[in-house]
Amino acid sequence: LGAKADPRKDRIEVDGTRLVAEPPVYIVLHKPKNVVSTMSDPEGRPTVAEYVQNVGARVYPIGRLDFATSGVLLMTNDGEFSNAMLHPRGGVPKTYVVKVHGVMDEDDAKVWRKGVDLEDGKTLPADVRIMRHEGDKTWLEVVLREGRNQQIRRMGEATRFPVMRLARLSFAGVTSEN
Repeated sequence: LGAKADPRKDRIEVDGTRLVAEPPVYIVLHKPKNVVSTMSDPEGRPTVAEYVQNVGARVYPIGRLDFATSGVLLMTNDGEFSNAMLHPRGGVPKTYVVKVHGVMDEDDAKVWRKGVDLEDGKTLPADVRIMRHEGDKTWLEVVLREGRNQQIRRMGEATRFPVMRLARLSFAGVTSEN
């Protein structure tokens, strides 16, 4: 059976050596495209670990960004904080700028706002703002409150607006500018 301890009040020892909790570390990283948001990659691709190797603490990404997606990635050694940010009931907003192929109009955006039917169920409603059109392409700002695997790319495919470019601007209101 496991035992719970409060590292601020309890003295914890293993084989006579006292364990001391690391102070919490919080990092905002702008993850470049073509970098894996894991600490190691069996395929040998660049990882976010290379950007935080001199932090002085073992930090891990909170959630993920696709290999081809750039933007805000939070990292921490605080497990409670990480779990709170990722728990579906939290509804933590994640804001993206998205370039899709096709001219999306307000009726098309309403489908994303109501939720898109995907193979793993209907998505939660997304906040969608059409920013501009460039020929046969549309730029959007999309706010999600859930975090399914490749969700925006899948929403685009399901509604015939394939995603050409995707970047996360903020996670829980935290931007790379804060």
